[in-house]
Amino acid sequence: MLSRTSLLNIKFVLNGELTHVEVAPEETLLEVLRSKLKITGVKKGCGEGECGSCTILLDGKPVASCLLPAAKVANRQILTIEGLARGQDLHPIQEAFLEAGAVQCGFCTPGMILSAKALLDQCPAPSQDEIRQALSGNICRCTGYVQIQEAVQLAGRKISTS
Repeated sequence: MLSRTSLLNIKFVLNGELTHVEVAPEETLLEVLRSKLKITGVKKGCGEGECGSCTILLDGKPVASCLLPAAKVANRQILTIEGLARGQDLHPIQEAFLEAGAVQCGFCTPGMILSAKALLDQCPAPSQDEIRQALSGNICRCTGYVQIQEAVQLAGRKISTS
């Protein structure tokens, strides 16, 4: 049982909102997001940073939240899939995933979309190789990746024309 003195009070920006939370030194960001903050778009897959289901953007970069100590995000910016859409308006990447049929069971989709966002923020018209590289940390067992790669290309076109 943790004593109250072993908890750390940290603050960070989560999906555009300043957030304060108490964390134990050994808690991962994944645990804090899902259990304490009820951010359930971040999925627990392998727990070893290999599958990409727990991907979040930390200061704009994709990170496996299952490996990241929550205390390390103090004063940083975190984006989860919940923060991508604006109200009822989906982000162009989310729209593209739906249009391209890149959503099957949906377990990997949040991590794929966030990895795609990080790529498209840096390179609005990526090559197939760049897309494959950017998504290499995300495993999908349903689609075979063709639709996902097409969705990323479509999203790049949507973003560049908006």
